[in-house]
Parts: sequence; structure tokens; C-alpha cells
Amino acid sequence: MYITRSIALATSILLAFAPSIPGQETPVRPNPAPPAQIPVESHATSPDVILESGDLLTVSVAGAPEYRYEVRVSSEGSISLPMLGNVKVAGLSTLLAERTVAQRLQEKGFFNDPQVSIFVKEYATAGISVLGEVLKPGIYPLPGNRTLLDAISAGGGLTPKAGKSVTITHRDGKDNPETVPLSRDNGQTMTNMAVQPGDTIVVSKAGMVYVVGDVKEPTGIIMDNPHLTVLQAVAMAHGTNPTAKLKSARLIHKANSSPQDTPIPLDKILAAKSPDLELQPDDVVFVPNSVAKAVTRRTLEAALQAATGIAIWGRY
Repeated sequence: MYITRSIALATSILLAFAPSIPGQETPVRPNPAPPAQIPVESHATSPDVILESGDLLTVSVAGAPEYRYEVRVSSEGSISLPMLGNVKVAGLSTLLAERTVAQRLQEKGFFNDPQVSIFVKEYATAGISVLGEVLKPGIYPLPGNRTLLDAISAGGGLTPKAGKSVTITHRDGKDNPETVPLSRDNGQTMTNMAVQPGDTIVVSKAGMVYVVGDVKEPTGIIMDNPHLTVLQAVAMAHGTNPTAKLKSARLIHKANSSPQDTPIPLDKILAAKSPDLELQPDDVVFVPNSVAKAVTRRTLEAALQAATGIAIWGRY
């Protein structure tokens, strides 16, 4: 047995250092198979988010199955790992936290080139806050890969007063909220982006225009059309009453804290002799009552009633 192994070893050495003979190919030795790698959880299921106190993490080292621990980020923002003690990770992304742990392990001499993986198993804030113009505002647990539309659906959908934008504040970017356009035609977001646990979603309120005074139906109008005009608003209030003083109509615009009062030539607008005015959110169109017209109308009504009464009594 010993002689056989010696012959095989000598043969392999000769083949390795023997010069190539012209016209004859040198035997090629197959490369040894790489050692099996210990599977590590992929970050495809753990987005590179900012770690916070209370998050539950799984820390592991590739090729070292014995070094795998579940730790929770303390209120001080650190995790406690064997052989390392406390490691500050709050405020770091998962990638930076992995590098920090790997550097500490290498400095301590426990590993030469550790490949550290940190997987967020449980977020401290596991729910997504859905606020604003939704039917059921609240915090909803949405595990797995979720989108903005999923969160809005969890909140019961949009209210009739919902606007055309949604503000999303991510847990790892609280100082940089993101605004996403929203279409009211089909309730779909133009950018149905992914959302993460801890995000806050606020559906904006649509602008309102109010038509009050001597109109048939004083009302508030949702600005589905961003170019709503005075004439359109009055038409949506079913028009003015006969006693309306069209020449004295006013437009009250709430600019900052002091409202601005602007006259509206409503009589000329209705007669197409003056350009229509475009309204802005929270504008108020006020159509006053004409006292003279009201008195005349009451006089005519009284005269008609009297004439009717005379006609009735004359028959008998």
C-alpha cells in the first residue's frame, strides 16, 4: 500500500514539472471542487434599511455555522455578540453594520476575512401608518413585499376628498419625504412603489372651492379639475337665484393668513363679455342678494296672490 501511494505521488510530480513534448498535449489536471458554502440569507428579502433600536437581527458568518445569533438592538442602539461584546449598529444601514461586525471580528483575530451577513428578522415598527384621506386611517401590519397600493387598500381606499398626491416618509429617511402622484380616475398610483415596515403614508386632501350666497344650492366643490373656473363653480351650484346681485359678486382668496377680496364681474362673465376667472383651492365665490330685486319680487308675488284671490272670489 505504501509503495503504491509513493508511485502515484511521484507520477503526479513528474507530470506537473515535465516539459511539453512537441506534438503531444500536456495532460490537464481538473481543478479541485470549491468547498461547499454555508447558505446565507439574501438581502433580497432584507432591504438595506437603517437599523433602529428594537429591531431583531440575525447575525451570521459564512462558513462558520456555529457563529449564528439572533440579537435585538438595545435602547442604546447596540447589539451584544459573543467574543465581541456590544457593537453599535443603530443608525447604520445593514451593509455598514455587516462591515462593522466583520472588522471587529478580524481585529480580534477570530476570523481572517469574515463574510458577515445581517438579516432583519423583525422590525421595531412592524406596521405601516396610513393616514390622510383614506376611509380607515391607522397602522396596518403588512408583512412581505408590499406596495403603496396595498397600503391604501388596507386603509379602506380613498375618500371622495382625496387629492392627487401621496406623501411617503420612509423609516430610514424621515427628513426626506417623497411625494407620489395619484390618479383619481382608477384609484391607481402612477408610481406604485414599494413600501417598508415603519413607513408613514399620508394621502393628501383635494382642494375645495366654495360657492355661497344667493345661489340655488350653496356648496363646496372638490377640485377634480385643477383649472376650475368661476363659471363652472356657479354652474355646479345650479346657478344663481333671480334675486342675485351679479355685479357685486366677490372672490375671497385665502392667501396666507389674510384673505383677499376681489370683485367678480359675474354678470359680464355670464354674458361672455368678460374672461372667466380660474379658481384656486379654498377660494370662496360669494354672490350677494339684491335688496331691491328681493323687494320687487315680493311685491310681484303679493300682487299675484292678490289677483289670484280676487279671481277666486269673483267666481262666487
